Amino acid sequence: MSYIEKNLLNGENILYSGKMHWVVFLWPIIWLIIGLMLLDSFGGLFILIALGTSIASLINYTTSEFGITNKRVIVKVGFIRRNSLEVLLSKVEGIQVNQGILGRILGFGSITVTGTGGTKDPFHKIAAPLEFRKSVQEQIAAVQDPI
Repeated sequence: MSYIEKNLLNGENILYSGKMHWVVFLWPIIWLIIGLMLLDSFGGLFILIALGTSIASLINYTTSEFGITNKRVIVKVGFIRRNSLEVLLSKVEGIQVNQGILGRILGFGSITVTGTGGTKDPFHKIAAPLEFRKSVQEQIAAVQDPI
């Protein structure tokens, strides 16, 4: 059972679920390629670096959750050093999306959730950040103007 599922309120349903982008594995791949190219000299060192960074990236990738419910925005990143955010939709002032050129091409970016009182919580390397923002905005509109 995921973190989001464990922390649902009564009558709360998950409407959107996101994840980190595969780009978190970019540095381990780069280190591995360098290690294979330099296999005769220092290649073993680079392969060890690739292994270490890939384990860290895998833990980060598998333990990160991004969700939108009919009541809240819920984000959890990390396993040992956990960063979580749970904001009621009525308390969300905005969702900022930042994407560089590579992020636009590959479909990842950073989101910053701004809550009432000016609190800003950034989360990086999220897959489909524009879709996440759109889902938050649609749910805020549904809460503010129920049909």
